[in-house]
Amino acid sequence: MEAELKGLLSDLQSLKDSLPDPSHQISVGKIQARLEHLKLGNAQRSKIKDMSAEVVDSNPYSRLMALQRMGIVDNYERIREFSVAIVGIGGVGSVAAEMLTRCGIGRLLLYDYDKVELANMNRLFFRPEQVGMTKTDAAVQTLSDINPDVVLESYTLNITTVQGFEIFMSSLKNKSFRPDKEGTGVDLVLSCVDNYEARMVVNQGCNELNQTWMESGVSENAVSGHIQLLVPGETACFACAPPLVVASGVDERTLKREGVCAASLPTTMGVVAGLLVQNTLKYLLKFGNVTPYLGYNALKDYFPTMEMKPNPQCSNAACLERQKEYILAKPARDAAARAKMEAEAFVEPECLHADNEWNISVVDDSDVQDSSASSGALPEGLVHELPSADEFQKPPASAETTATPIDDLEDLRKQLEALNAA
Repeated sequence: MEAELKGLLSDLQSLKDSLPDPSHQISVGKIQARLEHLKLGNAQRSKIKDMSAEVVDSNPYSRLMALQRMGIVDNYERIREFSVAIVGIGGVGSVAAEMLTRCGIGRLLLYDYDKVELANMNRLFFRPEQVGMTKTDAAVQTLSDINPDVVLESYTLNITTVQGFEIFMSSLKNKSFRPDKEGTGVDLVLSCVDNYEARMVVNQGCNELNQTWMESGVSENAVSGHIQLLVPGETACFACAPPLVVASGVDERTLKREGVCAASLPTTMGVVAGLLVQNTLKYLLKFGNVTPYLGYNALKDYFPTMEMKPNPQCSNAACLERQKEYILAKPARDAAARAKMEAEAFVEPECLHADNEWNISVVDDSDVQDSSASSGALPEGLVHELPSADEFQKPPASAETTATPIDDLEDLRKQLEALNAA
């Protein structure tokens, strides 16, 4: 875009110089000024090599790195090492891509075959001037302006076709971004598609590659949605238990009807996208609890959650294979988890508190000694105004208290006799 604007400005300058009429030159000058304004508005920030926690207005990562300073995340800069694939750049997928871009994700792979339409303007992210562009190209255009540090890969294809599926699988296995990474070339796949066939294709591909992924969806009436974590072999895959069937008993294959327009609310899309990306960050950066399934009902503000185990009779052969591998590896995995827990239990804390600028320290109650009770000494210049409440105060000695117990009994007897006589 910037190169095109420079070319137009150069052509206009040549035209202006060749025009003899001053009024025409003024008109061309106005056009030049408008293009210069567009050029300035299209300016991008330069790439940043390292994330900094420095709190200055010019640092785009200062507020993200504050999560590390506050102890929420151990090392936020690790986010630059991760690759996330987003399948479906629609109402949920486009917003999820923007959130991850603003968070400074290392690499985004974007998949969609559709084009931007005016009918998409009720949603977030896309703009009217992008109508006619493919959604992936429009997304790259917007996201690269927001954060040029993110590596963006655009795939304009339909993954439900044979050729599209092959390209999809090949791109997930590509390790050019991180050659040392185990497994596939991506850390997580986010499914943001709106039809059953595409979800089943993502499910098939992730089961074959043993790739962890998250599924998301919004209902046809646009007032509910869900997100779901799927770990091949460990949790139910999409073929084991489709979320819509679990939640309402409706077969998703019956939803896509010719000539029927589904409702779409940017609010619901934004909520679901936010939940999806929040779960993604917790999974990648290892903080908080990663939810296995979270629903959202906008009418009742209800957020159901559940866990779904894999179905031993799943119709997906790759899912059954991953289940067998998970069961075989379970004893070793449980033993390692127990060893880690035992090691952590024997580690004694170095101190009871962290250093702080006020030099406040915390000590064990058992180590506290009451210096006033043991010595009674006070700092110089202070005196006891009242007797100590902890010390038993003995009454002063008197003649009455020196009497023997026998005399006291005799006096009591005489007093009783006097009372009886009266």
